[in-house]
Amino acid sequence: QVQLVESGGGLVQAGGSLRLSCAASGRPFSNYAMGWFRQTPGREREFVAAISATGGFRRYEDSVKGRFIISRDNLKNSVYLQLNNLKPEDTAVYYCAAGSYSYAMVSLSNYDSWGQGTQVTVSS
Repeated sequence: QVQLVESGGGLVQAGGSLRLSCAASGRPFSNYAMGWFRQTPGREREFVAAISATGGFRRYEDSVKGRFIISRDNLKNSVYLQLNNLKPEDTAVYYCAAGSYSYAMVSLSNYDSWGQGTQVTVSS
């Protein structure tokens, strides 16, 4: 099991930027992929971005491509999500997740540990 703690959420105007961070502890960080997901009330949690264990491969949900950047620092046991050109529809609780494998996966079922979430609110 991995313990995950997110930070960096907040309120921002449309067009603005935020940087989310997620600190991990537990099993060796460089052994597994990391992902970011988001959820709004009444909707299922959805994939946003993922990065492989080594950081060499990234995947993004189509609506965030070109605006969000996922990265990781294996020396600091941390993963980051840079959110640029934010839109009101990006408003959600954002969760980081630790993968069961080293590959960057889209499905929630491939992640076995979750953080508590951090709220991102984008005003129009």
